[in-house]
Amino acid sequence: MADHDEVRNGQCRCGQVRFRIRGAPIVTMACHCTGCQRMTASAFSLSVLYPSDQVEVVQGEPVIGGLHGATRHFFCQHCMSWLFTRPDGMDEFVNVRTTMLDDTSGLAPFIETWTREKLPWAVTPAIHSFEALPPMEQYPALVAEFTERRGLGGEFAQ
Repeated sequence: MADHDEVRNGQCRCGQVRFRIRGAPIVTMACHCTGCQRMTASAFSLSVLYPSDQVEVVQGEPVIGGLHGATRHFFCQHCMSWLFTRPDGMDEFVNVRTTMLDDTSGLAPFIETWTREKLPWAVTPAIHSFEALPPMEQYPALVAEFTERRGLGGEFAQ
């Protein structure tokens, strides 16, 4: 299937909120910040970045949770599953929680962020690691490399 024809469906844990994504992901990530650790009750959060116009909520109405700040984290009102994030100042993108997708194949994290806050035993297959967020000027090269490697087979081996 060509990337632009790719369709992925996702839902919250209880199924009251469902969404659909069309097209290729921009990049996949793992975030080790303590905020993500607390919001997921895990060692890190997994996400996949898509253009906003490729993400559609098809059932239910997500609500804002987390810190209720400029970066908006969306949850299911009933089961409180963290579904996606709209980053502050980047309304053209949606950062979908990978584990909310019905099919997570080919979406291993390519980059990991906030490694200075990571739990010492937490390990991901990401091939690029950053102590905080990557500098903005590095994103075009990271996205290009992700796209190229994904076209060569999907998963990212060390």
